[in-house]
Amino acid sequence: MNSGPLNGVRVVELGGIGPAPFACMMLADLGADVIRIDRPGAELHPVLHRSRRSIALDLKSERGRTVALRMIEAGDIVIEGFRPGVAERLGIGPSDVHRAHQRVVYGRMTGWGQDGPWARLPGHDINYIALTGALHAIGPAGGDPVVPLNLIGDFGGGGMLLAYGVLAALVSARTTGRGQVVDAAMIDGSAALMAMLHGYLVEGRWVDQRGVNHLDGAAPYYRTYECGDGRHVAVGCIEPQFYAALLEGLELSDDPAFSNQEDRDRWPVMIERLREKFASRSRDEWADVFATSSACVTPVLSMNEAPLHPHHAHRQTYVALGSGHMPRPVPRFDRTPAGDPRPAPTVGSDGAALLAELGMDQREVRRHVDAGAVVLPSGLEDRS
Repeated sequence: MNSGPLNGVRVVELGGIGPAPFACMMLADLGADVIRIDRPGAELHPVLHRSRRSIALDLKSERGRTVALRMIEAGDIVIEGFRPGVAERLGIGPSDVHRAHQRVVYGRMTGWGQDGPWARLPGHDINYIALTGALHAIGPAGGDPVVPLNLIGDFGGGGMLLAYGVLAALVSARTTGRGQVVDAAMIDGSAALMAMLHGYLVEGRWVDQRGVNHLDGAAPYYRTYECGDGRHVAVGCIEPQFYAALLEGLELSDDPAFSNQEDRDRWPVMIERLREKFASRSRDEWADVFATSSACVTPVLSMNEAPLHPHHAHRQTYVALGSGHMPRPVPRFDRTPAGDPRPAPTVGSDGAALLAELGMDQREVRRHVDAGAVVLPSGLEDRS
């Protein structure tokens, strides 16, 4: 039995990669019963595909499509991440689903959206954030834009937006009895994540250039510094009282170079002085200096170091994954807490059980397997 605030919600995920599985991971983490329809032979990710059930179907076959539609119609939400038009060609598009069951929410994840002159072009995270100004804003002054992993387009502006959208549509469906299509595009989500900076730009508080603003690494009080051991600390003391705590911790309170936090003409000098100061000790020595300070100075931890930090250990932010770690389900709920994530399934591992839930007896399952519409893992196939 799943636990979490989404217990009782059933999601059918049409197998894909990247942001759509991330959205489904978040839904599964919070207790939704997520059933992933995989193509035979697909590979599953150990984290993005956790806490699912899997059935392997040939969606190009009539039997496979029939089984998929029956599963979708028995659920609340379906999510697909195909290019525009692919689901329709397979016969499992929104009109195919809503013809029989209007209450189902149909979530669609794409890069460019379902329409527009670029809708059918290929692309990746870097392309979507390039077209929204996000990539342009990240990097040093006079240098190249810096790729922020694939966090902005794929996950923040993609998968998380999709999860938010389908749950909003589910609330509406349970009120009105009618589902709807949720067009979640990474280009739209990336643009939305730039909302605050667009506001600053309109107010004249932001310059449309890299590395010259208070949040993009230009300010001495909001950037990283290399320490004496080659590792780094992050400094984020925007407010005056936190800035004062930084200077106190560094023994620079009486240095006239730092008397005016917002004197942009002095920023280069301030940065150079701070570089020299932080280079005089190791990262962990500085972490000890600021451990209980309000200066907003933290060590820059590696992926392997992060789960071991005492704050993460106290909150149990990470759980074990083999010899490593993975993040725990978020956010946290006091009345309906999510359980620990379950390992990712193997492709098709739940096929027989899921077909039985649809009311199929062993003979009907056998007919689907013999036709190649359903592929069961070896061992399970023998028992079907």
